[in-house]
Amino acid sequence: MRLKNQDYPHLSYIGLGSNLAQPMQQIERALQALAQLPQTKLCQYSSLYHSPPLANMPQPDYINAVAKLQTALSPWELLQQLQQIENQQGRMREERWGARTLDLDILLYDNQEFTDSHLTLPHPAMLQRAFVLYPLYECCPNLLFPNGITLADTLTFCSAGDLTRIDYAINIDTTA
Repeated sequence: MRLKNQDYPHLSYIGLGSNLAQPMQQIERALQALAQLPQTKLCQYSSLYHSPPLANMPQPDYINAVAKLQTALSPWELLQQLQQIENQQGRMREERWGARTLDLDILLYDNQEFTDSHLTLPHPAMLQRAFVLYPLYECCPNLLFPNGITLADTLTFCSAGDLTRIDYAINIDTTA
């Protein structure tokens, strides 16, 4: 049984990325999986974006997106669910910033700021990554980060660079 909207007390934004095994389809499958998470509602998702790998790593370019969720899961329960989706889609954790079938990161969870051995919120490198900020802006242009800075102000200091929005239709039912 799905919960009613008022039963999803937490707002979270998830970064999605893939550069292996048909990345656009990997992102689409991940969005479908996010829509099926327990005690969670997929509210919105951005367009897909094409971006080069970080630090000019010798690997294929990435496809990125951002999803907006309302959830009753704790940040750690949500992280566990995201890692299960990654594993189901063939994620191998062999090298930092290495090529991957799927990467799902909790960018923000409510307005929480904390670090433990498993999770740092907000995502520590998010404010320097155009492939996160531009899709995030699509989902929530009036977003205020926990540090008091607006997403719009952050974008003035983060060039889109080689980031390109992709015209690719994804249709995920967010009303279930």
